[in-house]
Amino acid sequence: MDFKDLKLNKPIVRSLLENGYETPTLVQQQAIPLILEKNDVVVSAQTGTGKTAAFALPILQLLFDKQDAPKRGKKIRALVVSPTRELAVQIEENFKKYARYTNLRSTVVFGGTSIEPQKEVLTKGLDVLIATPGRLLDLHKQDIVHLDAVEMLVLDEADLMLDMGFIDDVNKIERLCPEEKQVLLFSATMPHKVAQLANEILKSPKKVEVSPVSSAAKNVSQVLYYTPKPKKIELCLHLLRNTIKGSILIFRRTKYGVDKLEKTLSRNGYKVDSIHGDKPQSERQVALNKFKKGEVNVLIATDVAARGIDVKDLDAVVNFDLPNVPETYVHRIGRTGRAGEIGTAYSFCSADEKVYLASIQKLINTHITVEEEHPYPLDPKSKPEVHKKKGSKHRKGRKSEASKKKKKRWY
Repeated sequence: MDFKDLKLNKPIVRSLLENGYETPTLVQQQAIPLILEKNDVVVSAQTGTGKTAAFALPILQLLFDKQDAPKRGKKIRALVVSPTRELAVQIEENFKKYARYTNLRSTVVFGGTSIEPQKEVLTKGLDVLIATPGRLLDLHKQDIVHLDAVEMLVLDEADLMLDMGFIDDVNKIERLCPEEKQVLLFSATMPHKVAQLANEILKSPKKVEVSPVSSAAKNVSQVLYYTPKPKKIELCLHLLRNTIKGSILIFRRTKYGVDKLEKTLSRNGYKVDSIHGDKPQSERQVALNKFKKGEVNVLIATDVAARGIDVKDLDAVVNFDLPNVPETYVHRIGRTGRAGEIGTAYSFCSADEKVYLASIQKLINTHITVEEEHPYPLDPKSKPEVHKKKGSKHRKGRKSEASKKKKKRWY
């Protein structure tokens, strides 16, 4: 299958070919025809599967087909709501790329920067608006943005949107749009609260599920280190000196943890930067650009701030803190090992995180390989019991001399 088979028009296909797009991804193959038929659609697919094009291309196609409509471009016809600036900017870049040979206009608005230039662009009229929830509602209150002509509403990264506390804003934005509209909901994961939102605002939606969140990336090797919580920084330094090389993304659970680790790595001579929710959007974008350009090779981030990161040739992901939501683990490690490349995910597990580890391994249906030869091991009494495969004659509570000598075990 190629993009022509999806009944996209020549200007859009031309832009795709010029940008190196040859064949549609699985999520694009499934979602684009459903959207072109004007269905409400719920898509569950991990980052990196081509979700943006899956909604951007059919939106541009539908708008292009109605380009002779009265007062075209004077009002917003398609609205994409995104939780973070990084994601919103990335989406808008793609819309401009795909619409290069059409006369469809798009722009992006977000908080953390001056509102005046955004006002100026909006007053000129456009077809597609990409926006973060807070800034969008601010502009609506100031009577700059009007959503009464919206034909298509996209809620991108819906799981992150709700995690960031935007549920009330999302509902308000949906009500500001016309009742008769096409709604597209895209999410990396599909927890209960996202499913509930979909049931409330979508009408008889078609569902697309690609690369279930329970499946970890095949090109990513996973390694687990048991270590006491106070020794995690020492273990991180040890691995950076001896094992982990290249472009590295480190995840921490809290903003305080991000700042603490950044200072430590910086004092030890590493080129490091960080992003988290307390940093201004401009600083976060600068840090991300430096990481993409290789000016720093270590980026530390919280999950919320990191959801827009798409970095080529990312060598390793480090789960400094295990996430308490198992789906988040799959999302994190999927940042590396993309496009056929090989990546490695290193995870640190302290005694109090064993319950998180159990949930992760249950979700991915895999026991992560444990590396035991390192300077900061966890007290053996704190480790979980070894689980042998069915049929093993190994007796519970007894270990053979051979097993003790093994460098790695499966837990």
